[in-house]
Amino acid sequence: MTAVLALWLAWLADAAFGEPRSAWHPVAWFGRAAAPVGHWARSLRPAWALGAGAFGWCALVGAAAAAAWWLQQALADAPAWLAVPLLALALKPSFAWRMLADEVHAVDAALSQGLAEGRARLAWLCSRDVQQLDAATVRETAIETLAENLNDSLVAPLFWFVVAGLPGAWAWRTANTLDAMWGYRGRWEWAGKVAARADDLLAWLPARITAVLLWRPGVAWIRLRAEARRTPSPNGGWPMAAMALHLGVRLHKPGVYMLNADAPPPQAPQVQQALRHGRQAAWAAVLLAGLALLALAAWQGVP
Repeated sequence: MTAVLALWLAWLADAAFGEPRSAWHPVAWFGRAAAPVGHWARSLRPAWALGAGAFGWCALVGAAAAAAWWLQQALADAPAWLAVPLLALALKPSFAWRMLADEVHAVDAALSQGLAEGRARLAWLCSRDVQQLDAATVRETAIETLAENLNDSLVAPLFWFVVAGLPGAWAWRTANTLDAMWGYRGRWEWAGKVAARADDLLAWLPARITAVLLWRPGVAWIRLRAEARRTPSPNGGWPMAAMALHLGVRLHKPGVYMLNADAPPPQAPQVQQALRHGRQAAWAAVLLAGLALLALAAWQGVP
């Protein structure tokens, strides 16, 4: 019951306050600590860079999970009035739904003022070359980011919290952060390979759960699977394809993939529809995680 109450308290805190400033955010602290390790690994020859990246990933993710395990154990015997808020405080940085939704809404609002404003705001949300995007592609990118990060920023950390408690949630958040920092081709090809592959593995099932949450009855599962496979990512295509099929719009990254290609590009109303649908899926994810925790506690005989 402590885990369930902590989950709901963390969810309410996210809804009420969003994310703290970087100076106070544990994920930002982790990123600053991990940066020198990544740059050191990247400077080595390929074979050494691969080993150094693997060692750095294991050390950093392991340290975060160990710290979370220690905290969880320390709270195990604490009274509920203390354990619940402290566990919620520790869990909250592992997910970030409100910030994601606010940023997508901000892109839509900026685009209503002009293409230049929409591009500039989108640059806060993704790493693409936004100067080459037209208004429709700005909307597509915003919707894609919302769908893909519904998994990375909410469903996956909740999934790993259910599976492995606070250590699972922290392990996911640190692994996903390292993928965002190191998981690139080019200069990062070898140093970031383990980070990229580990993120793919850890996100495999949560991404498909996210697709189910975004799925619209009446869309054949085989159609969803076929669309999801059009993207290079083994996971990102699932929630993006589910969102595209649910809204009845095309989503694409120029020169890379196109989802639901026969549909029209999204207009302004579809961005708001995507936000509403994403919000419903987010609430469903939290509810399902709470029910799963209750079922596990009942099965294990935990009060």
